[in-house]
Amino acid sequence: MPVLSWILSGGHCRHCGARISPAYPLTELAAAAIGTAAATVAPSLEAAGVVALVGWWLLALALIDLRTFRLPDALTLTLLAAGLGLATARLPVDLVLPDPRDAALGAAAGCLVLLSIRWLYSRTRGVEGLGLGDAKLAAAAGAWLGWAALPSLLLFAAATALVGALVVHRRLRGDLAVPFGPALALAFWSLLLAAQRGP
Repeated sequence: MPVLSWILSGGHCRHCGARISPAYPLTELAAAAIGTAAATVAPSLEAAGVVALVGWWLLALALIDLRTFRLPDALTLTLLAAGLGLATARLPVDLVLPDPRDAALGAAAGCLVLLSIRWLYSRTRGVEGLGLGDAKLAAAAGAWLGWAALPSLLLFAAATALVGALVVHRRLRGDLAVPFGPALALAFWSLLLAAQRGP
């Protein structure tokens, strides 16, 4: 197991002795936790597979945003299309998803709300404070969760981003750049996972 190997080698490569960043085993543990949680909560194997796949997709987006401050269209728009497609197809899978109308409204509302926040921040501060990728990811979340989940999504994501920024940077400054994608991804997947438990 790579994580065990990393621990036993003291965080160094067994062959060349170079230091290996803790980010690698932490990513593997996060991926394992996503799969375990999906298998535990989802009502069927098929539903667990879909929820886990979305979680791994969001993990990749979060890691990319942490490194580059970008959320690639190839990942966000594909996730959006998949959410709308599954809501429309209504496949015989025990997966809790919004109906097609709610999915479409959620996607539109998620995008418009974050675009509005982006515009207001830019008008107020004179600089861009939110990326277009965040709006596309919010649209994807709306497609998978429905419009009614958007207030919870944004509250959860904003609180997570604020706490994360305080933990990492100790104090907040006006010029501090904090990627919003990881917090949005965590909120998205947590709400999707919670929805599988049912009422």
